Amino acid sequence: MHKLIKLLESKGLLKVIDTPLSVDLEIPHLAYIEVKKEDSKALLFTRPMRGAKRLTPVLMNVFGSFKLLDLISSKDCEIIASHIKSLLNMSPPKTLKEKLSKLKELYALRHAFPKKFKGKASAQEVIYQDIDLFSLPVLKTWEEDAGYFITMGQVYTRSLDGKANNLGLYRLQVKSKTELLMHFQIHKDASHFYHEYKKAGKNMPVSIAIGGDPLYTWCAQAPLPPRIFELFLYGLIKEENPRLVKCISNELSVPHDSDIVIEGLIDINTLADEGEFGDHTGFYTPVEKYPVLKVTAITSKKEPIFLATVVGKPPLEDKYMGYMTERVFLPLLQTTTHGLLDYHMPENGVFHNLILAKLDVNYPAQALQAMHAFFGIGQLSFVKHAIFLDENAPNLQNDFDTLTKYILDRIDATKLLVTKGICDILDHASSEYGVSGKLGIDATGKALSFKYEEVSEKALLDSIKIYIPEISDLHIYKASNPVVLVSMDKKTRRVKSFLPTLKAFKKHASIFIFVDSANNDLRNYYMLIWRVVNNIDVLRDLYIDEGLIVLDATAKGEIEGYTKKWPKEVFCNKDVIKSLQEKGLVEKDSKFFDRFGILDMTKGDKP
Repeated sequence: MHKLIKLLESKGLLKVIDTPLSVDLEIPHLAYIEVKKEDSKALLFTRPMRGAKRLTPVLMNVFGSFKLLDLISSKDCEIIASHIKSLLNMSPPKTLKEKLSKLKELYALRHAFPKKFKGKASAQEVIYQDIDLFSLPVLKTWEEDAGYFITMGQVYTRSLDGKANNLGLYRLQVKSKTELLMHFQIHKDASHFYHEYKKAGKNMPVSIAIGGDPLYTWCAQAPLPPRIFELFLYGLIKEENPRLVKCISNELSVPHDSDIVIEGLIDINTLADEGEFGDHTGFYTPVEKYPVLKVTAITSKKEPIFLATVVGKPPLEDKYMGYMTERVFLPLLQTTTHGLLDYHMPENGVFHNLILAKLDVNYPAQALQAMHAFFGIGQLSFVKHAIFLDENAPNLQNDFDTLTKYILDRIDATKLLVTKGICDILDHASSEYGVSGKLGIDATGKALSFKYEEVSEKALLDSIKIYIPEISDLHIYKASNPVVLVSMDKKTRRVKSFLPTLKAFKKHASIFIFVDSANNDLRNYYMLIWRVVNNIDVLRDLYIDEGLIVLDATAKGEIEGYTKKWPKEVFCNKDVIKSLQEKGLVEKDSKFFDRFGILDMTKGDKP
C-alpha cells in the first residue's frame, strides 16, 4: 500500500485529504462523487474519525480509472488475455520456434502456485491485544445502512477436506467488537464450504485480509470455475508467486504483505440479521439471516492502510474492475461460445443485468445458441438480459448511440426470446428468490424495414394522456425503429392494462418503456438503462401483443402481485454533501449531480 501510494503520487493520480472526516457518510460520500468524474483519482484520507477518535488512514478509489487499473495490473489487460489465450491453445507446436515459445509459456505457469512466506511477515508485525473491530476505520456508506461494512475484504476460506482454497469479495457487516456477519452469496464456493462444515458439525475458519497488493482484491472477484484458487491469477499476471503466511489463530493462510488481517471461526449454529445495505445495484438490499464470524485475532503492519470502496449507482470502481475481468476472461469464454468475437457488460447494467456480445455468425439461430451458453456458464448464468450482434456491429464499448440504433434496426417482437433461470440474490425485481426471467435479443443479420408515422412528443403525449392520465412525461428516442419512453405516477392500474390503448399508437412506434416519474429524466439515457434493467423481471414485466413490445420498469407492488418490499434506491445525504462543499471538498455542480442521480430530487435536494 505504501509503495502504491508513492507511485500514485508520482503519477499525479492521488488526492491526499488531510481534513478530518467521519467514517459515517462523509468519507464514502466524497469517494462516491470523486470516482464518477472523468479525471477521477485515488483518495487517501489521513484523518478518518469515529467521533473524536482518529483512526488508521483510509485509501479509496484505487481502481477508479483506466490509468489506475494499468498501474495495479502492471500490464495491459489485452496482454494478459493474450497470454491466457496462448495457454488455452494446446495444439502441438510444429516448428522449433513454436516449441520454444510454448515451453516459455508453460514455464510461466510456475508462478501461479502460492508459496509459503519465510520469515516475519509484515502482515503480523502488530498483534492486537484487545479485539475491537470498531478500532478499524470501517465505513458506513449510506444513510439507511444497518451499520459499518468492510467493502474491500479479501475473504479466504477452505473446503472441509482442505483440498480447495477460495478467495472471495463479500461485504462484511460489523455486528459487535468481536463479530462480523458473513454475506456469503448462495452460489459461491465460500457458501458451499460453509454447508460442508455445517453438515460435519464443525465451525468454519475464515480469514479476511485488507490491503496489500491491490491485485489481490481484483483476483477476489474474478469469475473462476468452482474450487479454483483465485490467487493463481495473481501469479500469472505478476509473474511471481503469491507468498502466503499462516494465520496465528486458524489454519488458513493470507498474503504476507496484507495491511490488516482479521481471523476467526464461523459459529455454524448461529445466524443473525444482516443488512440493509446500499449495494452495487444502487438499491438497498433487505435484511436477511447470515452466518456470524467470531473474531479470534487481528494483526496488521506497523503503519497499515485500510483499503475500502463504495458501491451504489454507477459509475464506480467496479466499472474498471469489471473491464479488466471482461478483457482477461474473453479467451476462456470463447472456448465455450462458438463464434464469440467480443462481449461487454456496461457498468450501468450493473454487469449481471445486461450483457452485449458480438458473434461471427455462420448459421441460423447461432445467437440463440450463444444465449443459452451465456445463461448457463458460471457467473454469466446470473445475467438477466443479453443482446447479441454480428461481426458488422459497432464497437461494443463506445459510441452507444450508434450501437443502440444498430440494435433497434434489427429487432422486433420475433427477435426476443424469454426464458427462466437463476439470478443474483441481490436482484430485487424478481418475484422468486434467486430466480428470474431472462431475455435474449437477437440483433444479428440485416436491418429490418420499418415504416412509422412521425409525431411530435407533445402530440403523442396529449393523445395518450386522454386514455392514460397517469402519464406525466413522454420522450421519443428517435431511430428507424423508435422507442417511446414514458414516465408515470402509478396509482391503481398496472402497465399491462394499457396494452389495448397502446395498440392504437403502433403507427408511431412498437416499443414502449414505462418508468416511474420520481427521480427519472427520460433524456438521461445512462441512468434510464440502469433503472430499466434493474427494475424488470421479463416473465412479469415484458408484454408482447401483435408486434407491440411493452416493458414495465416501474416499482412493483400489490397490483402486480409483487409481495416483497420494493427497495429504496441509494442517495447521498444532502446535509453531508453541504458540509463537504463548505469544507471545499465537493464542487457545486447540479448537472453532474443530476446526471448520476446523486441526490433525491423528490425531497427537493439540491447540490
